[in-house]
Amino acid sequence: MITIKNHKQQELFDPWAFLSPKRRRLLDEGWPGLFRSQILEELPVKQLSPSFCSAMGRPSKELYAMLGALLLQQAMDLTDEQAVTQFCFDLQWHYALNITQESDSAKYMCTKTLWSARQLVIENNLEPLLFERTSRKLAAVFGVDTDKQRIDSVHIFSNMRRLSRIGIFSRAIQKFLRNLKRQQPELLAAIAPPLCERYLTDKALSAFSVVKPSVAEKTLTQISADLFELVEQLKEQPAVCQMHSYKLMQRVLADHCQIADAGEAQRLTLKPASEVPSDSLQNPSDPDATYDGHKGQGFQVQLMETYTETNDKVQKAQTLNLITHVCVEPAHVSDTHALLPAIEDTQARGLAPKAAIADTAYGSDDNVSRAQALGVEVLAPSRKGAASTSMDLSVFAFDESGCVSACPQGQAPQRCTHTPKKDRYVVCFAIQRCRSCPRVAECPVRPGKKHYYLRYRGRDHRLALRRRFERTDEFIQRYRWRSGIEATMSEYATRTGVKRLRVRGMAAVRYGAVLKAAGLNLLRAARVQRARIKDRLRATAALAQRLRRHFLSFKERSAGRITKWVGFFLPVQAQADDGLLLAA
Repeated sequence: MITIKNHKQQELFDPWAFLSPKRRRLLDEGWPGLFRSQILEELPVKQLSPSFCSAMGRPSKELYAMLGALLLQQAMDLTDEQAVTQFCFDLQWHYALNITQESDSAKYMCTKTLWSARQLVIENNLEPLLFERTSRKLAAVFGVDTDKQRIDSVHIFSNMRRLSRIGIFSRAIQKFLRNLKRQQPELLAAIAPPLCERYLTDKALSAFSVVKPSVAEKTLTQISADLFELVEQLKEQPAVCQMHSYKLMQRVLADHCQIADAGEAQRLTLKPASEVPSDSLQNPSDPDATYDGHKGQGFQVQLMETYTETNDKVQKAQTLNLITHVCVEPAHVSDTHALLPAIEDTQARGLAPKAAIADTAYGSDDNVSRAQALGVEVLAPSRKGAASTSMDLSVFAFDESGCVSACPQGQAPQRCTHTPKKDRYVVCFAIQRCRSCPRVAECPVRPGKKHYYLRYRGRDHRLALRRRFERTDEFIQRYRWRSGIEATMSEYATRTGVKRLRVRGMAAVRYGAVLKAAGLNLLRAARVQRARIKDRLRATAALAQRLRRHFLSFKERSAGRITKWVGFFLPVQAQADDGLLLAA
């Protein structure tokens, strides 16, 4: 049965009245109060409720509290046992999740319930919706300006061991033989006993982890031959071919080996390590993990966040840098393909930037042009080629149509033609002037029969304009704010533990990375809220001090006027009294 609490309904009596004013203020100013007042109602409970029956079964945990516990677990980087302990006993969690009752049905949760709830969220793909709702709510509450944003990626690792090529082969064989022993024991009996003995026991398998470098190549050849023998021996068995572990062996064989026909037999050769593709299997326990040449095995997370161009510490403390986009990818995917999906995602959610800054990997000509068509200016350094002493196209002058109007020496061309269909430009310079030019050796023009020619494409022209802009002070001043996202990546790793996840597989890794980004937004927003409250209190105290000084000054002035008035009034009154006495 579904249990859902309406958190908009007011309580007749305040359930938190037992808290002292100071402790209550700490909760309201910190992340518990912010979560309770702004985030709790945004959790996607309606999307989760179809997984429960409304009329049968035991009552479920309160769904808002359950989803909130999953989000707080990832934000605080807690294990399941630690999260259950916090849910049962931590007052901050009770206040944030608005748990007011003292019964076990309200304040108790077992690890199996937490695990089941996490599986429901992953199966229903609710973590992107949760991130979308929480980020949009925080943007509205804190008035986040999304016009300027920056993007970068961070490499993360799932809960898997880093294996060598020998380890990948041996683990794949062991995984398959164990599954075959459970599912098809009669087929296991047909396999050569020495092969089974080498891989089915942990003691025998551990010998592959201490292989000396001198015999590593021989061992790898033997293991690859064993794997090939298993694949060929059982490829006619339909039940075996459907096994996941058998498909992993086939994948390892295709990634690391080449099979050539040698008459009636087949010849197996190992690929050099440099020819193994980056999306090859890195560990049978996590088939989704791939390889990055710079950072190793694992996954990568693309983050886009807002920023403000200011050096004022007070303003920076009161401005929320909100993560507006998060995407988990295999490690081998290039950053070049991440910019446009990030812009389209933020535009669909109403958090789109007008200008985005990124590093060189995101700044391809195609990305810049397509982002400009979407109304977004991309500020990223152009990719530099090999070092050369010759001039590039950026030293030439261009007109509005993209044709060269003057060379670096100030000489105008005789003719410039443009072919729109192929987007090509051909510029003709006078032979006499180019021959006598002192810089002709380093100039990109080339001699022809009638002219010296300069040929380039539209993308070369756009690249030249970008490189010219990169040498200006304006670009340097604007681009220096990109480095701020490195601090975000560090905070993302240290506060939420995203660098070393406790799960494996793309679905579980995506769940953890997305919820940790939502949790980081919450913690940042709580810090900004606290800074704003302190600033208001400081301003109120300053105003009270000014009013006090003004009141004291007014009191002193009033006392002076009264004294002066009394000093004037007493002689007049005395004269009046004397006149009355004389009349009498």
